[in-house]
Amino acid sequence: MSNDTVLHFVTLLGSLRKGSFNAAVARALPRLAPEGVSISALGSIADFPHYDADVQAAGFPAPVLTMAEQIQASDGVIIVTPEYNYSVPGVLKNALDWLSRLSPQPFAGKPVAIQTASPGAIGGARAQYHLRQSLVFLDATVLNKPEVMIGQVAGKVNAETLELTDTATREFIAGQLKAFAALARKAKA
Repeated sequence: MSNDTVLHFVTLLGSLRKGSFNAAVARALPRLAPEGVSISALGSIADFPHYDADVQAAGFPAPVLTMAEQIQASDGVIIVTPEYNYSVPGVLKNALDWLSRLSPQPFAGKPVAIQTASPGAIGGARAQYHLRQSLVFLDATVLNKPEVMIGQVAGKVNAETLELTDTATREFIAGQLKAFAALARKAKA
């Protein structure tokens, strides 16, 4: 695939909090994307009911189907999530559980990049580990490096505007997005 081909990535946000640092990171991505890459946000996973096979048997909820279609139509997914209790937030796991039940599987062969941000020092590393395990089952093609784990994120986001302001972090994320675009182009070749 030519480097001239425009890629479109979507972001899956694992946080529901109004003042989410991870949402600030996700909102910054379109401006950090390399040339030839557009990035837009998926709908909120707050709209997914708790996974229940009985609900599934009656029909997949519309928000699940809509998100699956958007993932399938994209060239890649960027998951931006906090770490809760050494793992992924339950609401993100719930969304993945719903999406995993669909056929065709929207994540199968899909390039995925992971970004985590945390007030702690290690920036969500344990959440990334658990998320990678789930993505193996979904047959996603996960970008291994560079890994974006933003530690001590409170000092890197403007508390009033909720914008990612730390220059070094922004540059590092831009580097990951460049590597992710290369992975997505390779996957489409």
